[in-house]
This record gives sequence, C-alpha cells and structure tokens, in this order.
Amino acid sequence: MQIELIIFGAMLAVFIVGCFLFKLPVSVAMVLASVTGTLVGGRGIPIRHLVEGTFGYIDTILVIATAMIFMKVIQESGALNALSASIIERFHKRPAISLIFLMIIVMFPGMITGSSTASVLSAGSIIAPIFILMGIPKLEAGAIIAIGGILGMIAPPVNIPAMIIGGGIDIPYVGFTIPLLLLTIPVAIFTVLFLGYKYVKELNYEEVKKNISLVEKEKYGFKLYIPIFVVLILMVGTKALPRVFPDLGMPLIFIIGAVSGLFTGNKINPLKVGKDAVKTSLPVLGILMGVGMFIQVMTLTGVRGFIVINCLSLPSVLLYLAIAVAIPLFGAVSSFGAASVLGVPFLLALLGKNEIVTASALSFIASLGDLMPPTALAGIFAAQVVGEENYTKVLKKCAVPALVIIVYGLLFIVFAKQIAGFIY
Repeated sequence: MQIELIIFGAMLAVFIVGCFLFKLPVSVAMVLASVTGTLVGGRGIPIRHLVEGTFGYIDTILVIATAMIFMKVIQESGALNALSASIIERFHKRPAISLIFLMIIVMFPGMITGSSTASVLSAGSIIAPIFILMGIPKLEAGAIIAIGGILGMIAPPVNIPAMIIGGGIDIPYVGFTIPLLLLTIPVAIFTVLFLGYKYVKELNYEEVKKNISLVEKEKYGFKLYIPIFVVLILMVGTKALPRVFPDLGMPLIFIIGAVSGLFTGNKINPLKVGKDAVKTSLPVLGILMGVGMFIQVMTLTGVRGFIVINCLSLPSVLLYLAIAVAIPLFGAVSSFGAASVLGVPFLLALLGKNEIVTASALSFIASLGDLMPPTALAGIFAAQVVGEENYTKVLKKCAVPALVIIVYGLLFIVFAKQIAGFIY
C-alpha cells in the first residue's frame, strides 16, 4: 500500500473519530487530522506549514466576515423583512411567483458572501416563518431553506468553490456569471415549487398578513434598500466600468454597504451588530482555516498529488461516477475542501472541455457537501431556524433536489462545449 494512501486514510480516520465520537468542532477535528498527517508522513509537527495553511483562505475569510456584517445590518435595519412583506403583498394571488421570489431572497446572502450558512441564518431565519405561515410543513420549509442556502453559495457574483477550483489551474474568476445562473436558478425554481407549491395553492393572504410586519416598509419605504443598491452598483461598476469605479475589493465594498445601512432604517448598534455577525460566521471561518491547514498538509505529504494522478487515470465512465459520488461525500469535510482536493484534479482530467463551464458544474456538485453529515452546515442550521431538533429529517426532504443537482451538474459537464458555444 502506498504511503500517501496510508497518510490520507489516517487523516480521514482522525477527522471522522473527532467529529462523530468526540463531537469536536469540525475546525478542531481538521487541525488534529492535519497534525496526524504530518506525523504519519514523517514530517513531525511543521509549525510553518500548519500556520501557512491556516491563512490559505484569508481572502475568503475576509469576504465572508464583512459580508456577514453587511447582512446583519440590512437584517436589523428591516430591509429583508420589508422585502419579504412586499413580495407577499404583491404576489399573494400568485403563490408560485411568491415562492420563487422568496427563494431568491433566501439565496441572496449566499450570493454575496459565498456562504450557505449566511443564507440560512440571515434570510432563512426571516423567510422560514413566512413559509410555515403560508402552509408549508416545517420539514419541507427547512429543506427549501437548506437547498436555497447552497444554491445561493454557488450563484454569482461570489462562488468560493469555483474560485478555488479555478485557482488550482490558474483560471481567473471571469465569465462564470451566466453558467452559474443557468445552473442555480432553474434548480432553485424546481426545488421551491416541488417542495412547497402543493401546500400554498389556496393561500389565505388575510391570515398570513396578520403575522407579517409591514412597519419598516411603511415607515422607511425605498430608503431601506439603498445599502443593497450601493453594494450591487460597486460590485457591477468595478467589472463593467473599471475606469470609473476603482477596484475596492469585496471586503471594503461590504463595509461601505454596511455603513450606509446604519442610516436607512431601524436604529442599529454598530458594535453589537459587528460582534453578532462575527460570532455567527466563526464556525464557517474556523472550517476554512481548518480546510487550509488540511490541504497544506496533503500537499506537503504528497497526498494531493496522489489523488490528482489517480483521478487523471480514471476511465470516462468511472470519472463521472467519481464526480457524482466522491465530491459530495468528501464535502462532509467541507464543500470548500472538496472543491480544492477533488475539484481541481477532476477539472484537469476534463481539460478537453470548456474549463469555465466545467468548473462551474463541479462547484455546483461540490455545494452538496454542506448537506453531508457530520458538518452538514446548511442542513443543521436550516433545521434550527424551523425549530426541528433532528436535522436528518430535513436532510431526507433534500434528497430529490440533491439528486437533481448531481444529474444536472453532470449534464453540464458532458455538454460543456455545446453550452459554452451557446453562452459565449
């Protein structure tokens, strides 16, 4: 047996035992697994590599932290609540359209933060009670929130798994917008209608209206949405009009949006909001630091190269089967880790196809890692926001949409050239 396989097996074993048996936080289990890898690989405890790996995703960490602050500001200002109320008020006679728009609101935080957790904990916590008031059972509501969270994580403008996969073979994060929209929006519409429409056909708006707040909408009006437009304009402007808009970077854009939100709605305590935002995002940030260390050790000990070589040697049928099975399962470590460890070698094995469309589809499938136990971030937090103690019940309701994500993603990979020809 090759030493690389032994090292990888030891790292996975320690991670699984740490998470399941000792109930350690995922980030701590990853640190222990990383140290195990260096010890088994005969490298001792190389502090430099462990620290370097911890800061491997520092840019992503800054984006998530600042984006969460922005989301907390617009949540506390009343903007998300007002937007939800407006959609129900405007489209209550067309429940299917209401569901689709509410699903997009669920996705929105993930779209700008690249984190499914951000979607579930911010917009999800606001929309979940509305889904339940509309007549959707809490398990189905939780599943919609969970799938909406992972689809938001993959939808543009911020898709961290795609950035990680592209970065592995030096593809700039340019040209991903349309492929990612074609992947996420149809599945989002299917999911919310498949899981929720049969329960809201006869929506009683007067009953729902009693339980939604219109206070912010009536008090502040359009002013509530200024921070969202500020962020969108700065994001789009830096890409479309680089001579007019300097490239401020995503963290600074989110901070500017958050500052503008302090003056557009409900009174906000900036210090409290900042602390709550960072506290909420800490599990995700910790996982990213753990993933960075995990990947660094895999590279140091040769495990990553071993995986790349074996992926490149797979026949076509087994390659697609491995993509459908291995990427989501490895996502139990982290969807970001799955994108880095498996997404990059699979993209290398598929270089004959359009790299942007293929990387988009691989990131799409990698998102299912956030539904895989023991981490299952999207599933666990979605269960919490709908008041379900056993998160596996929510995950079972996600089975059909998850299968659709795998099949649809594989179709995009198989027909990547044709899709690229249509898009570009």
